[in-house]
Amino acid sequence: DNNNKYFSCTHAAKVGKTSLIMSLVSEEFPDEVPLRAEEITIPADVTPERVPTHIVDYSEAEQSDEQLYQEISKVMLILCFVYAVIPVTSHWIPLINDRTDKDSRVPLILVGNKSDLVEHSSMETILPIMNQYQDIETCVECSAKNLKNISELFYYAQKAVLHPTGPLYCPEEKELKPSCIKSLTRIFKVSDLDNDGVLNDNELNFFQRTCFNTPLAPQALEDVKNVVKRNMSDGVKDNGLTLKGFLFLHTLFIQRGRHETTWTVLRRFGYDDDLELTQEYLFPLLKIPPDCTTELNHNAYLFLQSVFDKHDKDRDCALSPEEVKDLFKVFPYMPWGPDVNNTVCTNDQGWINVSGVPLPVDVSVTRLLTTYLDVQRSLEYLGYLGYSIICEQESQAAAITVTRNKRIDLQKKQTQRSVFRCNVLGARGSGEEWVPPGLPGRIREDHKSFYAISTTYVYGQEKYLISTSSRRRTSPVDVVCLVYDVNNPRSFEYAAKVYKQYFIDSKTPCVVIAAKSDLHEVRQHYSLSPHEFCRKHKLHPPQPFTCNTTEAPSKDIYTRLTTMAMYPHTRLRCMCACNRCTYCLCQNLLKLELLRSIKAQLRRVVFNRHMAQADLKNSTFWLRASVGATVFAVLGFAMYRALLKQR
Repeated sequence: DNNNKYFSCTHAAKVGKTSLIMSLVSEEFPDEVPLRAEEITIPADVTPERVPTHIVDYSEAEQSDEQLYQEISKVMLILCFVYAVIPVTSHWIPLINDRTDKDSRVPLILVGNKSDLVEHSSMETILPIMNQYQDIETCVECSAKNLKNISELFYYAQKAVLHPTGPLYCPEEKELKPSCIKSLTRIFKVSDLDNDGVLNDNELNFFQRTCFNTPLAPQALEDVKNVVKRNMSDGVKDNGLTLKGFLFLHTLFIQRGRHETTWTVLRRFGYDDDLELTQEYLFPLLKIPPDCTTELNHNAYLFLQSVFDKHDKDRDCALSPEEVKDLFKVFPYMPWGPDVNNTVCTNDQGWINVSGVPLPVDVSVTRLLTTYLDVQRSLEYLGYLGYSIICEQESQAAAITVTRNKRIDLQKKQTQRSVFRCNVLGARGSGEEWVPPGLPGRIREDHKSFYAISTTYVYGQEKYLISTSSRRRTSPVDVVCLVYDVNNPRSFEYAAKVYKQYFIDSKTPCVVIAAKSDLHEVRQHYSLSPHEFCRKHKLHPPQPFTCNTTEAPSKDIYTRLTTMAMYPHTRLRCMCACNRCTYCLCQNLLKLELLRSIKAQLRRVVFNRHMAQADLKNSTFWLRASVGATVFAVLGFAMYRALLKQR
């Protein structure tokens, strides 16, 4: 618990443990010293590290060793083994290993008290002991009587708790521990914005500003690189810091007692004391009201675009398997399986590509899919990629947009959403396995994806349609596809029953898809033909669709589905040139030659200032003009209502 630090002073008698505590509190040497000081709490506002500090004393006269061991196992975070510099005692050394669990040892500090009684230092005697026991963080010589190094002692104690050396460095091997190397390697890769394997001056300055809120002066940058150059040959490359040089610097910080520098970096990038990313970092609080969805915002798209560009080393607008592997080196596991390539568009080699669309790239689309279906997983992925660090946001929750309630969209007859969900239902084998445009025609059974996402444009706006072949017919969706096989006479019956059972009274728009339209169409064994069924229930006519083509499947169906999802309140009848619906009839009427001639004659008659007076008084002319104007007004009003209803 970083909010409360417990210190214990022990172990030998008459070495000045209690005097140290009393001198710290009163800032003067006590005339009378009790056998054991009461537990003392130092407020956070008077400590350098701004954390409350609890100090617990130990008395050999009042407490047994067993009580000491129990107290250590329950509450202690650090032990200050106090010894008198004259004579130097060492009978407490077995405590370090004998009665502490190897996997949960606490950091230790050796305190040499009564330094005012000698003129020499005991450090030569203590250093071999420190080298022997790696749990010992440091050694401090002090004097409770002269108040020498009293404040420094407890500062080092706090520092040893907040910035322990143990998880970072192995003193026997004189190198960083594997878990520390792994964490710092991820930090390096996140900070390497151009993915060239070195941190240039701009990246180093950004890293410095991110972790320590201040940039490095040009001379300071050169000094850092010169230190690395003097100690290793491959630490600096192309005037930038390599990963080996980066790790060497942190090793140097720790060896020189500046491990708080490494801990500051680690904690800024979300790591805890066990060098694991914290839950607060990976899963920041995000409130999502009922009936609302989540989407990535524009800043998140730009970030993911930069991630794609960063790892597309050959600039072919596609991520090869090696480039994908390099991208996910900042993850503790591989988040994508082989089904991902069957979820978004790929190139001819099956690699995730940009699909000719500048924004968002399919990496973004995949994240968008994850955000819609599992926002917590999306937050986790953005955390691994370092979104909050690179974009200088408080957390990756800033990348998520929570849309407003769908009922409000229906009331206002407009939506701010960009992502819509389509449920594809049909009898098995009817072709309900939805394949968005750009995906390969043949998909391995073991690599089949339950979801697919496609990019569409509705009235010039970029939208996304998530298609799923879920069997949960009542799951919340924006549009429903009822699929039947034109070559299977019993296929349509299933789609019709599903519609009548679940969607006939629903406000969710439905579309009937005539799948495998490249095959011969047979008569369906149902009371109504698909066209009659759609006409009876005021649905679109069955839309033909097939994936068995040499070219990519048409995108028209996806545009229609997305449009229906965006505007379910309009009850659109048709979005084509079928010449049967009201919309198409009105369009044809506007093109009639008779209507054009009537309009031209009215303009000529009414606005012609040189018209003869005799013609104006002719009753036959006025009758013709009145009839023509009436017909024109009626037709115009009918067309206006029809077009308004379509919108």
